[in-house]
Amino acid sequence: MPATMKGPAIFLAQFAGDTAPFDSWASITAWAAGLGYRGVQLPSWDARFIDLARAAESQAYCDEIAGIAAQNGVAITELSTHLQGQLVAVNPAYDAAFDDFAPAALHGRPVARQAWAVEQLKLAARASRRLGLAGSVSFTGALAWPFVYPWPQRPAGLVEESFGELAKRWRPILDVYEENGVDVGFEIHPGEDVFDGATFELFLERLDGHPRCRINYDPSHFLLQQLDYLAFIDIYHERISAFHVKDAEFRPNGRQGVYSGFAPWVERAGRFRSLGDGHVDFKAIFSKLAQYGFAGWPVLEWECALKHPEDGAREGAPFIAEHIIRVTEKAFDDFAGSGDARLGRRMLGLDP
Repeated sequence: MPATMKGPAIFLAQFAGDTAPFDSWASITAWAAGLGYRGVQLPSWDARFIDLARAAESQAYCDEIAGIAAQNGVAITELSTHLQGQLVAVNPAYDAAFDDFAPAALHGRPVARQAWAVEQLKLAARASRRLGLAGSVSFTGALAWPFVYPWPQRPAGLVEESFGELAKRWRPILDVYEENGVDVGFEIHPGEDVFDGATFELFLERLDGHPRCRINYDPSHFLLQQLDYLAFIDIYHERISAFHVKDAEFRPNGRQGVYSGFAPWVERAGRFRSLGDGHVDFKAIFSKLAQYGFAGWPVLEWECALKHPEDGAREGAPFIAEHIIRVTEKAFDDFAGSGDARLGRRMLGLDP
């Protein structure tokens, strides 16, 4: 059936702060609406906007959160659990770097930190249901990422072992999402073990095709890998449940190419940009998603090495609105068609 996207919407994580209007749920949703956004993606770890444990248990509290947003003119699109999802699987090389994603009492305690993250994700499943949401967005975490480029040669079975363990950790979490009728759209992202289509397939296979294992489609990460982000939609559209609208550019030179991560962002061959300033073909992406009936929210995730975030947010709403395709309910050449249901058989010589 024809389907038109909602939107535009914006992910609030990059804008949250300690000064108005970015320091409270009421003020940041009013700010987003004032820029023309109709939806907001809520970072579930930010206590300025949501008490996740309370949201999981209290329908009245969820009604209050959703009511404030609605009063200001926006809807909640999804809960984001990117930081908690990251902590489901952390290679020891990254323990210190990721400690800040968890409460201070858990720093230096990776086992306790992981248990906390798992519980957070389960709370988010129940909170999503109470908020009336059909999906959420997250990261898978990473055990094998330090070994993504095999030098020295990886020991036999390392990849298989890591993806088996990743699926083992996520399956009971996804079962809770299944119980609550909520999808998890994993952002396919370098730094995660699931960073492209091939690794998503490894993960999904070990989850036995779990129905709640979905994709948060973000073309910026594919462009920086030089992956065909349009063909990705053709292959995986049935699993795409969420959409981050983020731009990027890739300008290789005599010194840098895809692997340019030691340079600061502003000097990299591949870098994220504000919408319209990069190389992503959004007209083709919105067309592909419309073709396959994606009716979710196109959500601006603003990241740019150059532009001020408030300018990126201001420009993002009209950019997304202009790209949303109102899907037609009839064919353009219907005016020349025949209403005779038997005409086809006569044209084939099957009826006199």
